[in-house]
Amino acid sequence: MRVLVVGAGLVGTCTAWYLRQHGAEVTVVERAEAAGMETSFANAGMLTPSMADPWNAPGTLAKLLSWLGREDAPMLLRLRAIPSLARWGMEFLANSREAPFRSNTRKNVVLANYSLGLLRSLRADLDLEYDQGSGGTLRACRDQASLDRATELGGLLKTHGVDYQVLDRDGVIRVEPALGAVAEKLVGGIHYSGDESGDAHLFCQELGKASAMAGVEFRFGVEVIDISLSDDKLIIESSGAEKREADAVVLAAGSFTASLARKLDLRVPVRPVKGYSITVPRGDWPDGPRIPVADDHLHTAVTPLGDRIRVAGTAEFAGHDATLRPARIENLYSLLDAVYPEFASRLDRRSAKPWCGFRPMSADGVPILGSTQVPGVFLNTGQGHLGWTMAAGSGKAVADSIVGVPAEIDIGDYALARF
Repeated sequence: MRVLVVGAGLVGTCTAWYLRQHGAEVTVVERAEAAGMETSFANAGMLTPSMADPWNAPGTLAKLLSWLGREDAPMLLRLRAIPSLARWGMEFLANSREAPFRSNTRKNVVLANYSLGLLRSLRADLDLEYDQGSGGTLRACRDQASLDRATELGGLLKTHGVDYQVLDRDGVIRVEPALGAVAEKLVGGIHYSGDESGDAHLFCQELGKASAMAGVEFRFGVEVIDISLSDDKLIIESSGAEKREADAVVLAAGSFTASLARKLDLRVPVRPVKGYSITVPRGDWPDGPRIPVADDHLHTAVTPLGDRIRVAGTAEFAGHDATLRPARIENLYSLLDAVYPEFASRLDRRSAKPWCGFRPMSADGVPILGSTQVPGVFLNTGQGHLGWTMAAGSGKAVADSIVGVPAEIDIGDYALARF
C-alpha cells in the first residue's frame, strides 16, 4: 500500500512512523528543509493531558471582546482576521457552551492520555533523546478564584485518568523552589505529576531519522500544489513538477491542511491560532526551574529544556501572518520577569531566539482524524495547543484506520463528519 503524508511536523512524522510499522510504503512530502521546522519548532514544550480542556471554554466570547486591541492580551482577535473566521467562529463559540465543552474535554483527555503512553513506548523502544522531563507540570495561581477554577477542572480531568494534587503556597515552592522569589504573590497551585515536557523539534528530528532508517522516504523542500482523484488513484502534484500516485494520502499539514483539503472540495474547519515563544540559554542559573510552570493569571508557560528555557504564551487570531511583532515578544519578556524575576534580570536578550507559529485549531477544539468522503484521503489535524501532547496517539489512530487495524481508541469521536 502506497501512502503519501503531507507534512513532517510532529503529527505527520508520527503518522509516517506508524504506517511504516504496518508495512505501508510511505513517502512524506514537506515544504521545509527538515522535519519539525514550522509549528512544531519552538512550542511551549509541554506534554499535558492536564490541559485537555479546549480554549473555547464558557465565557470565551466576553473575554475576547474585552481583550480587543490589547497587545498584551492572552487571546487577541485582530479585526482583519474576522472575515476568514465567520463560519468557523460561530462553531467555535457554539462549542463554548457547558455541555459541548465538557464533552470535548473528555475526547481530548482520552486521546492525550493514549498518546502520552505511546510516546513513552517510542522513547524506550527507540532510545530517543529530546531534552525530556518527567516531573509533571505545575499550574501556579495568584488568586483564590483561579485556584478554585483549576481545582474544579482537575476534578473533571481526574474522572478521565489525570492525577492532580492541590497545593498551598508552601506546597508550590516545595514542588518548584525556583518560584520562591514570587511566593508572596501566589495562593497555591495544582501539580499534575503525570505530565511531561520535551523539545518537540528534537523529537521530530529523532523520530524522522528512525523512520528513514525503517524505510520511510522524506521529500524535503517540496510543496504540494494539487491533489486529485483519478481511476481510484490519488494524484499528487508538487513543486518541481513532481507527480506521484498513492493509494492513500494523509493531510497532516497543520493549519494549512484546510487549504489543501479545498482542492478536493473538502471543508475542514481548522484555522491558524498564532503563538509566540522565546528560547534563552539557561546559563549559570543554579536554582533554575525543574519542571514547566504555567502561570494561571499571566497565561504563560515557562519550560526548562536541557540547557535552555522556553517562554511561551498568547494566542492570536491573525490568519497566516508570520510577523514577529515586537510588542508580543516584549510581552513574553515581561511575563518571564513576573514568573522568574531573578533570571529575567540577568538575561542577555541578544542570546534569545524569538519565534512564532500557527496552532491548527479546530472549530470545537478537538482534533480531526481519519477518513473523509473522498476515498483514500485522510486527515490528521486540528490539535490546537495540544499538538505535541496528541501527536503519537493521533498518528497511530490514523495509521491504524488507513490499514484497517482495529482501533485502540474510538476514532469516530474525532471524525470530520461531526461537522
